[in-house]
Amino acid sequence: MTYECLLHETKDHVATLTLNRPERLNALGGTLREDLSSALAQAIDDPDVRVIVITGAGKGFCAGGDVKAMQDANAAGRARPLLERVAPSRDRTVVLMRDSPKPLIAAVNGAAAGAGMNLALACDIRLASNTAKFSQAFVRRGLHPDWGGTYFLPRVVGMAKACEMIFTGEIIDAAEALRLGIVSAVHPPERLLAATYELAAKIALGPPIAIRLARRALYRNLTEDLRAALEFETFAQNICADTDDAREGIRAFVEKREPKFSGR
Repeated sequence: MTYECLLHETKDHVATLTLNRPERLNALGGTLREDLSSALAQAIDDPDVRVIVITGAGKGFCAGGDVKAMQDANAAGRARPLLERVAPSRDRTVVLMRDSPKPLIAAVNGAAAGAGMNLALACDIRLASNTAKFSQAFVRRGLHPDWGGTYFLPRVVGMAKACEMIFTGEIIDAAEALRLGIVSAVHPPERLLAATYELAAKIALGPPIAIRLARRALYRNLTEDLRAALEFETFAQNICADTDDAREGIRAFVEKREPKFSGR
């Protein structure tokens, strides 16, 4: 399937979704919201896909909302209808990402501002170019965070730092993002995608059922007590123990070779 504002490629069990409005630093205008939601659903439903990578075309990852479109809407007196129109696709996309059974990696190749930063935060893992910048820019536009920023950011950097970033809209560089745990690695621009695909390939070689259940447990147990977490781990372990992949993993260990997981 082709999209107006997004590129979609699948190779070696990895689906790459590239936000493709480089002339606007991939701001979330045009059909990009709808394209992203549709492409995510397609990748999640594709049995060949084990990992999903999200990145941006050109110099930016995602500049957030399309401010020019907002200004045009304000001038035409239709700002509220515009927000009401984009909210369903925005929220559907964020929930789709959190409920995805497949790991998501953000390759942040440039500016990730406002909704763009929160799109990256909605992924499981974030790698960044050393030219990347991050900002909760909403306050600079007189707006409130969306795309899950008030949910994701405190869970990554802690409440006090999240308050500081959201209240000030400060811009931080890739090195500071690494220090805060917003990203797990920083690479030169020319190495970012290669490093991302190396990580994606490592995950894609793993047992999909075990990884899917582990991902579910990690997010589920953010709001559970220890006893409930242990019970879910037992439930998930019982499922995994009865898979071909578990039998292959044990057999490969005994035979001193790398396992070949089939996803069954």
